Parts: sequence; structure tokens; C-alpha cells
Amino acid sequence: MTSSAMPASKSTSSTMLKRDVSSLKTYQLSGISHILANPGCALFYDPGMGKTVTTLSALQELYDRFAFRKVLIIAPKRVALHTWPDEIKLWDHITMRSVNIAGSPAKRLYLTHSDAPIHIINRELVSWLVHARRTDWPYDVVVIDESSSFKAPGAKRFKDLRKIMAHVERRILLTGTPASNSYMDLWSQLFLVDGGERLLKAFGKYRSKYFESDYMGYKWWLRPGAKTAIQGKIKDVCMRLDVKDYLELPDRIDVNVPVYLPPDARETYTRMEEDFILETGKEKIPILFAAALVNKLLQCANGAVYKAENEIAHIHDEKLDALESIVEECAGQPVLVAYSYVSDLERIRKRFPKAGVVDIREPGAIQKWCDREIPILVAHPASCSHGLNLQSGGNHLVWFGLPWSLELYEQMNARLHRQGQDKPVYVYHLTAADTVDETVMRALAAKHINQAELLNAMKADIGGRHGS
Repeated sequence: MTSSAMPASKSTSSTMLKRDVSSLKTYQLSGISHILANPGCALFYDPGMGKTVTTLSALQELYDRFAFRKVLIIAPKRVALHTWPDEIKLWDHITMRSVNIAGSPAKRLYLTHSDAPIHIINRELVSWLVHARRTDWPYDVVVIDESSSFKAPGAKRFKDLRKIMAHVERRILLTGTPASNSYMDLWSQLFLVDGGERLLKAFGKYRSKYFESDYMGYKWWLRPGAKTAIQGKIKDVCMRLDVKDYLELPDRIDVNVPVYLPPDARETYTRMEEDFILETGKEKIPILFAAALVNKLLQCANGAVYKAENEIAHIHDEKLDALESIVEECAGQPVLVAYSYVSDLERIRKRFPKAGVVDIREPGAIQKWCDREIPILVAHPASCSHGLNLQSGGNHLVWFGLPWSLELYEQMNARLHRQGQDKPVYVYHLTAADTVDETVMRALAAKHINQAELLNAMKADIGGRHGS
């Protein structure tokens, strides 16, 4: 394999060109070698460094060597349903077929007998799978994406998964945050790699050896020298890469996060597009009326639309699911969320009732954010587009709803991406596939968006989808 200067990709799109093996970067080739050399291993890659394609490339090499029969990939639901299948389709050198284990229990059980070499399942179904196939376990390789979700040794999903790991020949862990809260988080993850060989076979023994506590046992902290000792124990099987050390990236890293409308939501959205074409086909349509139609489509793409008297009609929760995945991946790092409509704000608050969601308009919110005391700060771009310095509070910005104002877009990004920011800024765009979101994204990228241009682009895109 050879490497080139093409940057790694975190997410994919149906419009992206297929890539070949020459697009892999040098550090990704090192990750492939690490997986091939270690039957039990972990890739602790920062977001955006391509751990998915690294793993798939290693699996393809193993498959070509007839080194395994079936691999099970365990991932968060949205990642399982979309990210892994999309990545498989994106790369020319990945020729293995995949199947998603989803649906009713009967259907899931049937799919586990598929002869496809890659089986993908969301982590909530791990316990079901272990109980359903424990006596005839079909997978000789297990990949755990976002392995930090298995960090709790008392959790059912960990207890069930550990029951069958002795029957697995290769174990691969993937995460960017192996110890986001404490080095205690490492024990269960490493146990899934080596069965307790490096960090002892019992969590209590691990804790007693490397940690001290207060007299009540409520608070625990590392013993002197324990951090170095733990790192020394696991360094042979854990590969840790920091984005700042391996990628020549700009200060701002744009990440497209595609979401996919479920069938009923797609039907609703399609009817709205048909109405849009009918209305905008009239001569001399007032631009404000056209803007209102675009806003309706944007609302639907976000998941809810206003009906009469500000009543909100629910459409879908796909963007909320995607946002939740990003918040989880950030593992406690503050996240700034840009929303477009009041309905977005209300739904975000309901989804994260215990996560400390704070509106930037609340008294003291800006200072608390800058002091890194707010897990999720929500803001409408118009409320903080100019003059606010938010860069000390975090480096992750999520566009829940996309604006069709280039000024608001650029100014909002500049709240974090500005002088004084000491980390790469990740800007995530939640983009509903085959909707107005993609039109807006292209217009924003071209940096010439205005109402007339967006209207023309909308007509062209919708006409293409509807064959008109």
C-alpha cells in the first residue's frame, strides 16, 4: 500500500467519488499494520483521522488471507446504520459485503446467518445477540467502535459481551476518548482486548493497585506513578494518535454528518417539495414568499414544522440522534449548537434534559461557557454572530439547522474559529440527505449565496429529484 496527500475523511456522501488505496495516509497504514500484528488491539484516534477506513483496510487484508470467516462490528446506532456501510461503499479496495443486523428479533436472527463477511449491529442489541447466538457464536473477529461506551464494568452490555470474547480470535477497539473521565474507564475496554492480561482480571484488583480513595470510598485518584505504569502495560496493543501531530490541517475542520429521513418523513418532505415547485413556477413570485417556502423545507429537514398558531408538527428525530452521537463522541468536551428555529431549540432541550443545555441568551451563559462550565450551549446565529469571543469555551460547533445567510454562517463559525483558539475547531454540519440542506451546503461552500441564487438552486435540485 502507498500513501498520498489526500486528507482522511470522517463522513461520506452519496455524491463523493470513490477512493482507492493510494488515498490512505502514512499514519493510517501504520494503523493497518498495528491491527494485523496484534490479535487484540486498540486504535485511539482523534475524530477525523479515518479509523473506520483504517480498520476496514486491515479487515480486507485479513479476509484476503482467509484469516477470518465473519467479523462483527458493534457501533452506536446511527454509525452502525450509515457510517460503516457508507465507508465500505466509498473505497475501491474494500470488496467485502456487509449486512446490518436490525429489525424484528426474528429478522435479526435470520440476518446473523448471512454469509456476508461483515455484520454490523448497534450496541443496544449486543446483549440480545449474545443470548441469541451464544451456543453457536459465528464471529471470529469483533470490532467495537466507540469502545468507551463499554467502559462501565457493571453495565449489562459489557458483562454480556465479555462472556463470548474468549471465543473471538481478533478483537479491535476504536475510540478517540478511551479515558475521558478517569483511567478507571480503561479497565473494561482493555479486558475486551486481552481478557485481563494487562490490567488484571478483576476491576476491584485493578482499582486497588492503581488508585487511592477517600476514607468513604467515594472519590478515587491515581496513585503516584500509576499513570505511567498503566500506559506502559497497554502501549504494545494501544495505538494513540493526536490529530495535531499527524495531520496538516487548517485550524477549522469541516465535517459533513449526513442523516437519512425515514420513509414517512421522506413522504412528507417530498409533498412539500412538490408544493414548492408548483408555487415557485408562477411568474414574479414575491421573494419573501419564496423564502417562506424554503424555510418550510428547512424545518422539515430539521425534523419539525410549524402549523397554524405556532403549533409544532413532529416529522422525525434523525438530527437529534446525530447530535446525540456527536455529544457522546466529544465525551464531556463542551459543544456549541447552532439552531435555526424555536422548534429546534425546544426539541434539543427535551432530548438532553440532564446534560446542562443552556441558551446563550440566559444571564451569565457566555461567561460560564468561557469557563467551560456548560456542556451544551445552544445559540441562534443571529444572537451571537458578531463580537462574541467564545473560543476559550470549546472547539466543537454543530450546525443543527443550516442558515441560508452566508454572513450568519461565517460569523457563527468565527465565534470559535478565531485568534486565541488553541485547538482545531470541528464544525459539524447535520445534513439531511437529498433535501434543501444539501443545496444550502453547496451554496455556502461556494460563498455566493443570496436569496435569488438559492431559489434557482432549489428549483434545479428539486427538479432533478422529481424528474422535471
